Amino acid sequence: MNDMTDSAAARKTAFEANKLSKRLHRQVGRAITDFNMIEDGDKVMVCVSGGKDSYALLDILIGLQQRAPISFELIAVNLDQKQPGFPEHVLPEYLAQVGVPFHIENQDTYSIVKRLVPEGQTMCSLCSRLRRGILYRVAGELGATKIALGHHRDDIIVTLLMNMFFGGRMKGMPPKLVSDDGKHIVIRPLAYVAETDLERWAEVRQYPIIP
Repeated sequence: MNDMTDSAAARKTAFEANKLSKRLHRQVGRAITDFNMIEDGDKVMVCVSGGKDSYALLDILIGLQQRAPISFELIAVNLDQKQPGFPEHVLPEYLAQVGVPFHIENQDTYSIVKRLVPEGQTMCSLCSRLRRGILYRVAGELGATKIALGHHRDDIIVTLLMNMFFGGRMKGMPPKLVSDDGKHIVIRPLAYVAETDLERWAEVRQYPIIP
């Protein structure tokens, strides 16, 4: 009886995982189509941090790449900012295992931010600017035509609300953005995806999450 129960539970789990996979691939595919995010011949630089969102983004793009009617390249990029305790072996091992080309960019932005930002103040703004500048440079060096970030639907909504209530302006996080100098195109293929689905997908796929 237990064997039958276990078998039924396993079938249900597999069914739910397959349903979730189809929904995620459909939502990402729709976002790419709606905003013309990826075109034939593109080289997409996928920014991978070690969190669930960027793992899922890369995973789903690999799946779509295999079945898409257009041809495009993927290259995963991680910016190692030299934060104390960062397990630098995890991402290279994972990326080599899934077989995607990757580049690890080593830049000690952590020390710069710690030196410039007074103790007790938030480091997010400066850290974000430094990180963005480095990623733009790396994209140029790698010949990437698009930069893919792992922001999902909840991130986009929260950013809009924070700007409205704390900044007094209607400014969101667009699914597709051209940089100020016009040289780079940033895309967010997870724009239609709910964070709860990404959490469940990370459990299904057993990503080696870096805290």
